[in-house]
Amino acid sequence: MITVEDLVKKFDDFYALNHIDMQVPKGAIYGLVGPNGAGKSTLLRHITGIYRPDAGRVLVAGEPVYENTAVKEHIFYIPDDLFYFLQADTLEMKKFFSGLYPGFDEKFFWRLQEFFPSIDLKRNIRRLSKGMQKQVAFWLALSCRPSLLVLDEPVDGLDPVMRRQLWSLILSHSSQEPLTILISSHNLRELEDVCDHVGIMHQGRLVLERSLCDLQNTICKIQIAFAHAAPPLPEDLDILHMSNMGRVYTIIIRGDGSRIRERLLPLNPLFVDILPLTLEEIFIYEMGGNDYAVKEILL
Repeated sequence: MITVEDLVKKFDDFYALNHIDMQVPKGAIYGLVGPNGAGKSTLLRHITGIYRPDAGRVLVAGEPVYENTAVKEHIFYIPDDLFYFLQADTLEMKKFFSGLYPGFDEKFFWRLQEFFPSIDLKRNIRRLSKGMQKQVAFWLALSCRPSLLVLDEPVDGLDPVMRRQLWSLILSHSSQEPLTILISSHNLRELEDVCDHVGIMHQGRLVLERSLCDLQNTICKIQIAFAHAAPPLPEDLDILHMSNMGRVYTIIIRGDGSRIRERLLPLNPLFVDILPLTLEEIFIYEMGGNDYAVKEILL
């Protein structure tokens, strides 16, 4: 659905995006993560056709997106900093977006009203709370029936109940419609629940891009205990982090967990367990070699 090839964006002498290549499959829910200043929002503004690339290209559904109205009619972008017309209420914004998007579904808009019962349709949107403004954005976005939904910090400012309801609504909608979703967020725990592909950005580069399943299979957490002091571990193991509490050691190792377990069994441990890694833990250890201060963490 999205193809980014050798994308470069400079602001004066600063490389906001430094030769990025990226692939988002059609129908995927793709989570884009990275520290502040990594270039996530800049990348999203290229994918939605707001910025012109300095070099490289961005394709959506095989077509260049910049200044391409036909492609943009199928993209809806919810930025972190929402914009509404000064005096507009939800009904006026509905009228505005129905003129922009040929696929705007009036009946679906009114069906979705049951999910947003606290929204006063005739109240100035700018007088609503930040959380309610975000709800209006999702309501309008889904009513436009886009093929690509781009979200920048999408549930920031929402209470836990509404967060869960919105994710449930989006996932239900994406399972019934040909919808691709690209999400930029700092909430790694939340992305883990909804995404099937993940890209990690750092200093304007995409340092890692995989399906979540593949990503979780390339790093494992091993918990191992010995009767006495731990013997030297095999030198060929790619150990990212190691800590211990008494005789129990927790080791983060790059590689397949089952094969690593077989390599450790000859050391005669009391037990060897393979534990699941969260996306947040994967992010911490993948970024450990990129100027990140990886601290001792009790896992």
